[in-house]
Amino acid sequence: MTSPFSSSPRLPIGPEDPWLAPLAGFSDLPFRLLCREQGCAAACTEMVSAKGLIFSNAATQRILASHTADTPLVVQVYGPEAETVGQAMEMLCDRGVRFFDLNVGCSVPKVTKTGSGAALLRTPETLLQIVKTMVAKAGTGQVGVKLRLGWRPGEDVFPELAWRLEDLGIAWLTLHPRWATQGYSGQADWSRLARLREQITLPIIASGDLFTAEDAQRCLDQTGVNGVMFARGALWDPAIFRKFRALRSKSGADFATPAFCLGLVRRHMELARAHQDDRRALLAMRTIAPRYLRSFTGAKSLRTQLTQIESWSQLETLLDALLKTLPHQVSQPRPMKTHTSKEGP
Repeated sequence: MTSPFSSSPRLPIGPEDPWLAPLAGFSDLPFRLLCREQGCAAACTEMVSAKGLIFSNAATQRILASHTADTPLVVQVYGPEAETVGQAMEMLCDRGVRFFDLNVGCSVPKVTKTGSGAALLRTPETLLQIVKTMVAKAGTGQVGVKLRLGWRPGEDVFPELAWRLEDLGIAWLTLHPRWATQGYSGQADWSRLARLREQITLPIIASGDLFTAEDAQRCLDQTGVNGVMFARGALWDPAIFRKFRALRSKSGADFATPAFCLGLVRRHMELARAHQDDRRALLAMRTIAPRYLRSFTGAKSLRTQLTQIESWSQLETLLDALLKTLPHQVSQPRPMKTHTSKEGP
């Protein structure tokens, strides 16, 4: 059987090619496919534990579920040392995975206490050895790294690290311009992205506080980075990719109508049932649907109804009832045709 990873084309990296970030607990296969239909140019998996993969952890296997339409796909891995990550890389390469990213940005304690994620910012030599191993296993042009500014304010390790990572042969660098100890508090410092752009020739993808299409465009204008990666902005509105492309092309299209948002819920439900269709997927929809329908009249009451659904048929009935309240019956959002940038690693 052909691996869904093996058909991945060259990675598109450019201002016209928005990426979906690796979102733990959220960027599963149905969500990635929905975002791709909305104009996402490349997507990342949830972060994959190198140790979890080695020991055949069931949750890790679910994260790696893919599909031939799920391309190009970047598998993000995390681990505390080169030997473990290298072993996981061999297993992933055997599965046909082509593109990889190392998580050096996650500041969640259960990850950092193992020496993984953003904790690697405190042990740069270990980080560099892991990346060297990943590039050796995957080949040139296949590996990226997602960084933060450093572990805590005043420990700006990213400029020197970026130079050394570039020398190791990584293909792109994603920077979330906050320190690890900040988590998601405060404000992402986009000026650090602009500074990094001046210091390295490596393609840079921006992450952090890109909540709207307009935010992403401002980030590009202010920093000169090569591309943008949507995280929380996509969680609240998968159509952010479509809106960003419309903004770039100056089409002026409106994708915020209630009918369009309702269509997003229905399409996400269809994808979840096609690729997961289990209790876990249904429970996820109880959290997802209220975000997409937050602009509806009576959103608070609607949220209560959505969080209490116990079956797919109940969700369908609720969506049908909502559709009847709208002035015009409009079909669900159609997949976009997206171009592939000539830029790339």
